[in-house]
Amino acid sequence: MNDPLSLMARARASLAVVTAALALCWSVACQAQSAPSSPSLQLCAADLNGSGDAADPGEMAYCSPTVAGPQLCPIQEVACTADAAGQYSCPAGPQFACVTKLAGGIPACSPNQCADIAANPIVDEPPILDPGSPPDGAVDADGNCLGKIEIFAGRGMRCRPPGISTTLSNCCKDKGKIIKDGMGSSLGSIGTKVAVAKGVFQGMSAAYAAFRAGATAGQAASAGANALVVGLDPTSIAISLAVNFMIEFLFSGCDSQDMETAMLRGSGMCHEVGSYCASSFLGVCLQKARGHCCFNTKLGRIIQEQGRPQLKAFNGNLWGTPKKPMCRGFTPEEFQALDFSKMDLSEYYADIEARAQSEIQLDIKDRVDAYLKAVQPQ
Repeated sequence: MNDPLSLMARARASLAVVTAALALCWSVACQAQSAPSSPSLQLCAADLNGSGDAADPGEMAYCSPTVAGPQLCPIQEVACTADAAGQYSCPAGPQFACVTKLAGGIPACSPNQCADIAANPIVDEPPILDPGSPPDGAVDADGNCLGKIEIFAGRGMRCRPPGISTTLSNCCKDKGKIIKDGMGSSLGSIGTKVAVAKGVFQGMSAAYAAFRAGATAGQAASAGANALVVGLDPTSIAISLAVNFMIEFLFSGCDSQDMETAMLRGSGMCHEVGSYCASSFLGVCLQKARGHCCFNTKLGRIIQEQGRPQLKAFNGNLWGTPKKPMCRGFTPEEFQALDFSKMDLSEYYADIEARAQSEIQLDIKDRVDAYLKAVQPQ
């Protein structure tokens, strides 16, 4: 009978030999199979619908590596055809090369060219930087403003429709009238509508942080609601809509200005100036943005829209450009020159009437219950 210690020693020696052999084989294999570096990431884009940009779904794609080296754009990719001699040609035109993907298959071609992202990075425009007119400036002993007075002043903002930078999310989507005109003492000073919009983004951030920390979706929504309503009169915003808005944007590619603009826009407080390109690649637009002038109230937006055409100061340049909206308020002299008899304020009157009717039906208990439901943990 063999000595157990001897058997163990031989087993260890065999294991050492096998380990050394495997290490040698691994070293040899690594040396023999040292592959070239992985191909660089390349991108292609094409305006398929003639809109003047490649910001719509399916108009931008990452390219596929090929056996020959040049990468293949999958946009409008077609299989090449072979003649009697077995020579392949591209149906899109002889100027486009037929290449074979690394995965194999019939050679293919595309009329759209690929470009290296490292050598040709995507160019992104920053959000519109417009803090608006600073409120509550210096006053003298009698309370007279010592600075420049602007009436119904706004702020330049932007939101982005579906595109590469928003992960194809519509960051301009209308989610209903979340912020209300003239509701609650907390909205009494200029600029607070934008502050409320930022409060919703803070609520979303709190919800996202809670979710990443392991909270359930319900718990994350509760955390966001707590951050959202702190310091706000429950009548100043539609809390349920705001929470839904917050949760829907939670995993989108929208940023804080997208959210602010979408909320104010949905509440009827923004004038859209136009669209511009926010992200481009080799001169091809991949992401559009919509520039706006957003105001503290719907009434402010309506008077600005109907008052500016009456004033010579705005002739030929009513709103600036989509990328640089001109959102200043009226000077006292300009405001006095406005002819309100030529303005159609029916949109605002209808909103007041509809809101008054709904408020009659909603008593104080319902308001308090809605507030407590939003702040209490689920």
